[in-house]
Amino acid sequence: MSSNIIIQRICNYCNNEFTAKTTTTQYCSQICASRSYKARMRNAKIEAIQTETKKKLSKPIEDIKGKEFLSVRDVAKLIGCSRQAVYNIINSKRLHAVNIMEKKTIIKRSDLDKFLSIQPLKPVHPDSVHYTISECYTLTEVQKKYNISETALQNVVRRNSIPKIKSGIYSFVPKTIIDKLLN
Repeated sequence: MSSNIIIQRICNYCNNEFTAKTTTTQYCSQICASRSYKARMRNAKIEAIQTETKKKLSKPIEDIKGKEFLSVRDVAKLIGCSRQAVYNIINSKRLHAVNIMEKKTIIKRSDLDKFLSIQPLKPVHPDSVHYTISECYTLTEVQKKYNISETALQNVVRRNSIPKIKSGIYSFVPKTIIDKLLN
């Protein structure tokens, strides 16, 4: 259907200006119209594939969320860690699990929910107050004063939850606590 109307338009595909003979013309040529159609079809296929992939990836987690008893692998998927990390949590008695066979361990969903709702607190040293750097030793000072290796000192600090103050490249530990432990 042609008309005597002449309108200046911009092509929706190549953005060139052209003279349209109807009010509904969107493309400057048949080539631009077919390329635009191909691009729309390609994008629709890509979008459909991406949504299908997202559904497939989320389906196992949705299935796991509905279970009352979970395997170690299921728990690892839910909380986003490795199976060995789940076994470490079980062995530390923070998560209750039952071995129903030699190689089959199950965890009750309610126990997992309790574990996730409890936020573990770092053990705080009873003497931990806010210390200034003048009240502290550097780690090298402690090593020289008590003739202790670096790894042994790190183990003592970690085991006793001694607060460390970091300033630049140096780490400081309170003099009072170190003197009590290493004397």
